[in-house]
Amino acid sequence: MRTEVVGASGVRIGVRVEGNESAPAILFVHGWAQSASAWDLQFADPELRRRFRLVAMDLRGHGSSDVPHGGFDDPATWAGDLASVLRFAGEPAVVVGWSYGGLVITDYLRVHGTRGLSGIVLVGAITEIGRNHPGGLVGPAMRAALPAALSDDLAVALPALTAFSEGMAAREVPGPLAQALLGTALAVPPAVRGALFRRDVDSADVLSSVDVPTLVVHGTDDAVVDPRAGEYAAGKIPGADSRSFHGVGHLPFVEAAEEFNTSLLSFAEQRASADARTER
Repeated sequence: MRTEVVGASGVRIGVRVEGNESAPAILFVHGWAQSASAWDLQFADPELRRRFRLVAMDLRGHGSSDVPHGGFDDPATWAGDLASVLRFAGEPAVVVGWSYGGLVITDYLRVHGTRGLSGIVLVGAITEIGRNHPGGLVGPAMRAALPAALSDDLAVALPALTAFSEGMAAREVPGPLAQALLGTALAVPPAVRGALFRRDVDSADVLSSVDVPTLVVHGTDDAVVDPRAGEYAAGKIPGADSRSFHGVGHLPFVEAAEEFNTSLLSFAEQRASADARTER
């Protein structure tokens, strides 16, 4: 089912929701120049669907969400968008952030702390952005794509985004999926693709204050977000658990979907059980 919620400054945020309506929620936050459709293999998993309410948002400027003129450089704006979807999903929820989605979660933490969060899963994620911020280290595929991928000239942007989409995975992915990744990226306006990079964010204090269980997942062959960015987050977040997916790139939830879904299911079930004990 597709619906929408009202995010910060009245922006309409597209939301995808499926699964068990009466169950605890898992909220998915996609990455730069993608959409809620990135999580197709999680939404198709029968055990995740049976056990949880699955909710995925389209970031502002992406997918079916509004494309506002501003707010892309403001942590409070991203935090407000995520807070609105979190209220819709049902609190407390496990929130899963892939790539830039990890930075959006960090924005939420900066403004709201861990209120409404049962647990956090960071997947090939950045938690910082800008020069000399270890939580935002990128890999060769990302470096090679910029700045051409931000151009409003199709002849410049298309080759860069094509190479970037191909570079996301270390393992072979089906051709239609590779084309879908490219198509989704092209559908994001160039101004939005560029605006997401015009930020300078240090998150050391924010990460150190996290007080809910956190799982950090990263592919060892990620060429988009350097695995050291995941190691940094795992080292800063108290008690964080980390899991490396060997031979996997920037798409562990696609390249190793069964393994990823099993790990997510286990983590989310542990959090749901702990929350239920707390309520009693």
